[in-house]
Amino acid sequence: MITVYGRATSSNVQAVMWAIAELGLDHERLDYGGRHGGTDTPEFLAMNPNGLVPVVRDGDHVPMFEAGAIMRTLATAYGSAPFWPAEPYERAPVDMWAEWAKTTACAAFTGPIFWAVVRTPKEKQDPGAIARAVERFDRVLAIAEDRLSKNRYLAGDDFTMADIQFGHILYRYFDIDITRPSRPALEAYYERLTERPAYRDHVMVSYDELKA
Repeated sequence: MITVYGRATSSNVQAVMWAIAELGLDHERLDYGGRHGGTDTPEFLAMNPNGLVPVVRDGDHVPMFEAGAIMRTLATAYGSAPFWPAEPYERAPVDMWAEWAKTTACAAFTGPIFWAVVRTPKEKQDPGAIARAVERFDRVLAIAEDRLSKNRYLAGDDFTMADIQFGHILYRYFDIDITRPSRPALEAYYERLTERPAYRDHVMVSYDELKA
């Protein structure tokens, strides 16, 4: 049994839960973080000294933190090609695009756009800064648009872990109140993701409790 410590509205928890569901693993998720608290206790800090979610325990193995590391470990332990190939150079494109999604795409969206629009009171928002952030993020999305105009998924024609790292932010991107430039291939890709039951269950989750 895999235990996930983290609230359902955390985007990093959502990515991990989506991966666990796609891998078909038995699991339970416990509400930690945000309004649920629990991340500053000695017991939690012994698992993750950063005091952040998600944390994952897989049986008697060492507790894991950092969403990307958690997903790579679970995919290596339980996954297979094409989701997460065992052969290093077959896996490399998946790992590269997963890393790009985490360090480039997510970083350009979550703080500069999602937090600025959803988690900041209206009277404190900076419309100009938000517009510039959306423009910068669209330059990142242009890379994805090019990829997705040639492939069904980010790393190729098969669904992989790279799509979890990238796709988990798209529900919020397409849902929040911003002006989005047209990206036809990206929009078609997002529609494909919404057809996946695990995506609907773990990513397309209300974030009302996060609104300022």
